[in-house]
Amino acid sequence: MKILLPVAGKGTRLRPHTHTKAKSLVHVAGKTVLEHIISRLVPLGASEFLFITDENGGQVREFMSSTFPELACRYLVQKERRGPAHAVSLAAPHVGPGEDLLIVFNDTIFDADLTRIPALSADCDGLIYSKEVEDYQRFGVNVVRDGVIVDMVEKPETLISKLAQVGLYYLKDGRDFMRYLEETIRLGETVKGEYYLPAVFMRMIRDGRRFRAPEIDAWLDCGTPETLLSTNSYLLAREHHIDGEVVDSVLIPPVHVEKGAVVRGCILGPNVSIAAGSLVESSILKNSIVNGNSHVSNIVLHDSILGDSVHLIGSTRKMNIGDHSLLEMQG
Repeated sequence: MKILLPVAGKGTRLRPHTHTKAKSLVHVAGKTVLEHIISRLVPLGASEFLFITDENGGQVREFMSSTFPELACRYLVQKERRGPAHAVSLAAPHVGPGEDLLIVFNDTIFDADLTRIPALSADCDGLIYSKEVEDYQRFGVNVVRDGVIVDMVEKPETLISKLAQVGLYYLKDGRDFMRYLEETIRLGETVKGEYYLPAVFMRMIRDGRRFRAPEIDAWLDCGTPETLLSTNSYLLAREHHIDGEVVDSVLIPPVHVEKGAVVRGCILGPNVSIAAGSLVESSILKNSIVNGNSHVSNIVLHDSILGDSVHLIGSTRKMNIGDHSLLEMQG
């Protein structure tokens, strides 16, 4: 198996955190988004990881070399912004005959047992992983009949299916898929000038290829600050550690303090993660993420994300307040 990860997106919805780094390298629950994803893929024993990058590709390469040095990785640069299917097509020369292919987009962290792929795909040509959602109008959905996908509809206005595509695709014959992808691009089948994968899959379905739509256990969006914090909360509830130095502080679980971080005189939690190299002192934080090498002092924060090397220094106040007073300090 080869695993393809398109990581070339600009991550505009996560700005300012993606102004200086790839969106897959934003932290959540003590790890980068990419580390969460790769950790879920390692058990598959892939022969090679193919990364589609942009000008921030050097950051991804450096991260993979330091964090997963044992993995065989190849990096391909998408120089033109022509859509996700075009990004995937850049890997075509590196997918040989008979090789199966797993495509994983990096906007979301998933919970799914991928070791079941051989059993789930035994009687079909591939898997398009899905998750049932209530706000189906926001997504591309799979229409399933007798366990097999018969149609795909982008952002349906009426209820035709609630099975949203989650950006996780398995192709039993990766080379065959790439041929269909290249034909779709050659014929210019675009949506607003960009190439998308549903057009490719529908072409394959019309030619008799069969795809199933297994549901993942959890679909954790990391594409906006709000969903990143929600994902942080979900992941911390399942795994959190205090590996850093915590002095004279109250921790309300779940809280994750990485090795190399220092917390002093604070109240943290719930749902707080502090990255390595950071110092947080005399502060109260809840539902927040503090990235690496930051200094936070004398601050009350909630629902907040601090990037790398942030210095956020507040101040204490002295007050002399008489009877029956009402002070509302907005912040």
